[in-house]
Amino acid sequence: MFGAVAALLAAVGLYGVLAYVVSQQRREIGVRIALGATPRDVIADVVGQGLRLAGLGMAGGLALAIAATRLMSALLYQTSPTDVSTLAVAATFLGVIAVAASFIPAFRASRVDPLVALRD
Repeated sequence: MFGAVAALLAAVGLYGVLAYVVSQQRREIGVRIALGATPRDVIADVVGQGLRLAGLGMAGGLALAIAATRLMSALLYQTSPTDVSTLAVAATFLGVIAVAASFIPAFRASRVDPLVALRD
C-alpha cells in the first residue's frame, strides 16, 4: 500500500510540474504551432521533458537504492541486494507512470490555439 501511495504521489508531482511548465511555455508552443509544428511534435516534446525528469529521478534513486542495500541486506528475503530484474521492473513501472502523468499536459499543450497564445 505504501508503494502505491508513493507511486501516486510521484505521478501527481510530475503532472503538476509539467502542467506548470506547459502553462509557462504557452506562448512558445503557440509560436511553434503557428510555424508548422504538428500536435504530435508538441506531445513528443512535452512527454520527452517528463521522461527526462523521470530519468534523472530514477538515476538518483537507483544510486541511492544500491547504496542502501548494504544496510538492508539482512531484511531481504530470497533476493539479492542488487537484483537486476527487480530494479528493471521498478524502473519500467516508474517510466510508465511518467509517460501517463506527462501525457495529459502534453495533450493540452497540443490543443493550444496559436492566435490566442500570441495575443496573451
